[in-house]
Amino acid sequence: MNLTKDPVPKLIKQLAVPASVGFFFNTMYNVVDTYFAGKLSTDALAALSVSFPVFFILIAVSSGISQGATAILSNSLGADDRQEAQSMAVQSVLFSMTLGVLLMLIGFAACPTLFKILGAEGPYLNITTSYMNGILTGTLFFIGQSIGNAILNAQGDTTTFRNLLIAGFLMNLVLDPWFMYGGMGLPAMGIRGIALATVLIQALGCIYMAVKVSNSKLRLPWGKAAWFPDMQAWKQLAQQGIPASVNMMTVAAGIFVITWFVSFFSKEGVAAYGIATRIEQIILLPTIGLNIAVLALTGQNNGAGRIDRVREMRKFAMKAGLIMMLAGGVALYWSAGWMMQRFTDDTEVTRIGAEYLRIASITLCSYVILFQTVFMLQGLKRPMIALWIGLYRQILAPCIVFYLLAFVLDWKLDGIWWGIFGVTWSAALFTLALGNRILNQIDQNNH
Repeated sequence: MNLTKDPVPKLIKQLAVPASVGFFFNTMYNVVDTYFAGKLSTDALAALSVSFPVFFILIAVSSGISQGATAILSNSLGADDRQEAQSMAVQSVLFSMTLGVLLMLIGFAACPTLFKILGAEGPYLNITTSYMNGILTGTLFFIGQSIGNAILNAQGDTTTFRNLLIAGFLMNLVLDPWFMYGGMGLPAMGIRGIALATVLIQALGCIYMAVKVSNSKLRLPWGKAAWFPDMQAWKQLAQQGIPASVNMMTVAAGIFVITWFVSFFSKEGVAAYGIATRIEQIILLPTIGLNIAVLALTGQNNGAGRIDRVREMRKFAMKAGLIMMLAGGVALYWSAGWMMQRFTDDTEVTRIGAEYLRIASITLCSYVILFQTVFMLQGLKRPMIALWIGLYRQILAPCIVFYLLAFVLDWKLDGIWWGIFGVTWSAALFTLALGNRILNQIDQNNH
């Protein structure tokens, strides 16, 4: 596979389809954890929920550093500078592992206090801390998998991570109940068993990714001199990866802001929003692979000076994503009530959730425009734009717009739902215009 020469439509399919399948199984992995925690106890299920903000920080850092490394490595490969790409791959591993150690230590120190702030106490606090301490021991494995995936993504390999996520899901089906309830020589470990199963799966995944990287074209050198930290390289990685990580963290902040506004009206509204957003995320799953394809293709073709191929890729990927979300939006609009009924028997929760989903059905296309443009900008080594857009879309604009629509105009919950529609579309259209402008500037500079 040659990302700078092969036909763009073929490359997008080869990159996007495996990535989308992998993310589906990653979503199902979390469903399995939630299912078995619910079988264990209500406290165990609550422990997974209350620990999510901390877990999300770990995911955000891993994903952000992975995106940053993919952008840097793909640009080097596109410029046909294999030596620079190998050097940066080594520095990516060193940088991410150092960051992982810091995260783990901070997590061990801060989690008990954070969980108390979130209302955990007594046995509930003990269960939550036990689960999160187990997860934190696997921090380096989470980050190691992500950086291995970045090295492979930069080369156009999204199949390896797909296979890993499918295998992880299948292993989790077996390990969760085994470690929770014990058997075959193992003691029952309760919720710690769920955490241990995750850490073990991540560790095995790290080994698998290391083998795949060592067998790839961008295999890492073994000489001691190559593994000496390079602060200049770390600066580049931080400049590319940290904005992407913080941008992901704004998503968690955005969920908090929306939930806070909804809570002024009814607990049924909060429940409806929680269910409806999960349905919305499932509809959006097919487009996630396109974002990964856009990042890898933009990076390599930008490095090769082929902005014409970046434009071609963008046009094809955007069209494919919009077609999928137009179809998904029609299906979502007409089946909103039915979908909500699959998750709840409460008629009021169903009604509120269906109202949200009908508005969400005409918001879906904006996510395609927004995310693909953000990933393209990451590939062009302009990560800070995504951070500012994230702060606008998740925190600043919602606080103003929700207040005006829900309280000043007295639209109540509908004001929040329409506020999400307006803020997301405004962010998408602004980002689209900015992306076009940056591409034009690059074209002018190249000529």
